[in-house]
Amino acid sequence: MTAGEEDGTERVRRSSSKTPAKKIARKAGTERASSRTSEGETKRTSRRLSAPRAMRYAAEQLQELLGRAPESVSALKPTEEGWQANVEVLELERVPGTTSVMASYRVTLDKEGELVAYERTRRYTRGQIDPRG
Repeated sequence: MTAGEEDGTERVRRSSSKTPAKKIARKAGTERASSRTSEGETKRTSRRLSAPRAMRYAAEQLQELLGRAPESVSALKPTEEGWQANVEVLELERVPGTTSVMASYRVTLDKEGELVAYERTRRYTRGQIDPRG
């Protein structure tokens, strides 16, 4: 007898796809609060998305669009509309690794953490030192 046959329940197998789980987790983790007005209507108020969550959302959504895993988030700043992040991505892997081609993308998120724009701002070799410091 397998698990579940004893009590008449069936096991539900979860999909190995990460996309639905991410979206569910994101919806469950949204940072919104509700308040009641004097007329009994529910009014939604938004709180600012946390910096660690904004970094994670920027990297995840850029990966979905480019099909390449981000190496790091090198900058993050709040804006009036949400967040702006610089995400570093490996574009072309070479041997030795210091000659691999990297790219820096500017990612713009809205207040809920959804990607609204991105652009590649720079390409460079991994071993290159930024002359600006």
